[in-house]
Amino acid sequence: MSMNRTSGTTGGARERLVVIGGDAAGMSAASQARRLRGPDELEIVAFERGHFTSYSACGIPYWVGGDVAERDELIARTPEEHRERDIDLRMRTEVTQIDVAGARVRSVDLESGAEEWTTYDKLVIATGARPIRPDLSGADAPGVHGVQTLDDGQDLLDTLAATEGRRAVVVGAGYIGVEMAEALINRGYEVTVVNRGKEPMSTLDPDMGRLVHTAMEGLGITMVNDAEVTKVLTAQDGRVRAIATEDAEYPADVVVLGIGVRPETTLARAAGLPLGEHGGLLTDLAMRVRGHENIWAGGDCVEVLDLVSGRERHIALGTHANKHGQVIGANVGGGYGTFPGVVGTAVSKVCDLEIARTGLREKDAHRAGLQFETVTIESTSRAGYYPGADLMTVKMLAERRTGRLLGVQIVGREGAAKRVDIAAVALTAGMTVEQMTALDLGYAPPFSPVWDPVLVAARKAVAAVRARGA
Repeated sequence: MSMNRTSGTTGGARERLVVIGGDAAGMSAASQARRLRGPDELEIVAFERGHFTSYSACGIPYWVGGDVAERDELIARTPEEHRERDIDLRMRTEVTQIDVAGARVRSVDLESGAEEWTTYDKLVIATGARPIRPDLSGADAPGVHGVQTLDDGQDLLDTLAATEGRRAVVVGAGYIGVEMAEALINRGYEVTVVNRGKEPMSTLDPDMGRLVHTAMEGLGITMVNDAEVTKVLTAQDGRVRAIATEDAEYPADVVVLGIGVRPETTLARAAGLPLGEHGGLLTDLAMRVRGHENIWAGGDCVEVLDLVSGRERHIALGTHANKHGQVIGANVGGGYGTFPGVVGTAVSKVCDLEIARTGLREKDAHRAGLQFETVTIESTSRAGYYPGADLMTVKMLAERRTGRLLGVQIVGREGAAKRVDIAAVALTAGMTVEQMTALDLGYAPPFSPVWDPVLVAARKAVAAVRARGA
C-alpha cells in the first residue's frame, strides 16, 4: 500500500536543488553545485530509479563481451560516495510527476511503494534516453534485451548465463548494435545482425558503411541489410525463438535491440516543458529549459545545437552529458557556464577496425540546404615503410565556394579513429579545407606519413572546391 507525504524546503535562506536522474549529467550537476555551495546554503536531493549511479553506459558492450571483467569497473562514483558529499541520493526511487506550477516533484519508492512530494527551488532533469523497441508482438518476450543501463547489461548477462542455445540476433546496426554483435561473437555466439539500412552504421555514408560491413562478415557475423523486422516469434514457454522479416526467419536464443535510443522526456512532456522535433528538451546555452528560470536539463534527454548545420540534434553520448552537468552545476551553484553546441564526433570499433565520424554526412548536408564536394582517399596510419602501417580510408565533405569543412568519416585499423579529432577541432573553429592543409601536425614515421591522411583528404578537397570555381 502506498502512502503520500510531502517534504518541503527547510527554513532560512537554504535552497533546495532536486535532480531527476543519477547518472552522468545529473550527478555531474549535483557534484559541481556542491563544490560551489556548501550544505548550509544548498540542499541537494537526487532521485535514481535504478541500482547504480555515475557509470559508463558506453562500456556495457565491452563488459558483456568480456573485455571489462567486472561490472563495478564501469562505475565512477557509488551512491555512498555521493552521500558522503552531502547529496541526499535516493536510489530505486522514480519520479512520476513534475508539478511546475507548484515547484515540486512526485516520487515513488520502488521497493516499498511509498509516494511523496518534494518541493524544489531549482530542478535538474537528467532522465536520459530509452532504447527504441519495435512496436511488435513479442518484443517484450523473455530473451529480448535493450542495452541502455547497467541494469540492462546485468539482465542480458543473466540471460546469456541461463541460456543453453548459442544463437543471437542483433536488431539494428548502429553503434550499440555493432558493438553488441562483436561482444556476442566474443562470447561464442552465432550472430546475425538484421539492419533496415543499406549498410551498417547509418551514422556514416553508405560507401563508408560498406567497409564496416566487410569487416563484420570477416568476424563471422551474418549481415542482413535492407530488412525490416516484422515479428518476434516466441516458443511455448513464451521465450523468444526467432526474429522474422518479410522474407525470412532468423532463429534466436537471445535478441539484442540496437535500434537506437530516444530522449526519455515522458515527465517533461506531461509537465508541458518545451520539446524539439526529435523529442528532446530544448534549453538555452546555460542548459536552462527554455522559458523556465529555475529548471535545467542535460544529457541524453535534451537536444543540442549542431554547430555545422545550425540545427538542433539529439546525440546520446556520455561526453556531452558530463559537460552538460558541469555547466548546469556551475549555474545552479552561482557561477557561470555555457554549452555552445556540438559537431557530432563519435568513434567505435569492430574488432581491430576503427570507425570515426564528425560533422555532416551527405544526407545531413543536403537536408541543411548546403552544396558541397566530397572526396575519398586511402592512406596509411604510419609511413608506408614503417612496420605496422595499415590502410585507412578518409572521406571529407567541403562546402562549395567557401571551402568550409563540413564533415569527415574515417575507417581503418590502429591509429585511424582518433585522427577524427583533428577534423572535430577544425569544424569547431569553422576552418576551410585550405586552412587545414597548413596545420602543423606532429610527424614521425611510427605515427604518420609525412602528409597525415586527414591533410591528404583536405588537399584533395581543396582541388575539388577549386574545380567548381570557388
